[in-house]
Amino acid sequence: MSGNKRRPVVVVGLGRFGGAVALTLRNMGTEVLGIDMDAQRVQAHANELTKVVEADSTDGAVLHQLGVADFEAAVVAIGSDIEASVLTVLALAELGLTNIWAKATNQRHARILERIGATHVVFPEQRMGERVAHLLNERLLDFIAFDDEFAIARLCAPEPIVGLPLITSACRAKYNVTVVGVKRTGENFIHAVPDTLIFPGDELVVSGRIRDIERFSAI
Repeated sequence: MSGNKRRPVVVVGLGRFGGAVALTLRNMGTEVLGIDMDAQRVQAHANELTKVVEADSTDGAVLHQLGVADFEAAVVAIGSDIEASVLTVLALAELGLTNIWAKATNQRHARILERIGATHVVFPEQRMGERVAHLLNERLLDFIAFDDEFAIARLCAPEPIVGLPLITSACRAKYNVTVVGVKRTGENFIHAVPDTLIFPGDELVVSGRIRDIERFSAI
């Protein structure tokens, strides 16, 4: 297989989360096998994914017949039916898949998934809830948080640093945040350097601890 070719992925569960993952992968040029027990969901994605099958993903024999053992990566997007989620991850692990992403609804669910073979566990609703909460202050334009209280955010340049080069405003020393780049209307993204001058209306991409970014956005 060419090094530039994306490896195919199986996505189990084509609800809102799984469907979005599957369609995004397909738009990125990845071959996607979609599996769901719901005939309507299968029909809805029939013309959008490489292959879509109505099948019981908890049955290892069925997955084997579908050729899932030949895949290297899988996404288990089953959320509401915890038993089906667990049994599907178990079946995929028994088939030898070593890159299994699974959606969890709570920490207990996540621990079970990890113990039986899930290599990555995600909480999409929780992540989105946290992101919306941070964006509600209207000072942050976009926000990505990581598990160690670190984040990357996009925000309007605070007034106290407008008109100054970054070396003068000393954002890292004064506010414990690093300005990664600048985007201004009609121009390409600028990677920040000490001499970068901040203009009114500039949008900044900054990194740092969440609480420091929040404080910086409010100065």
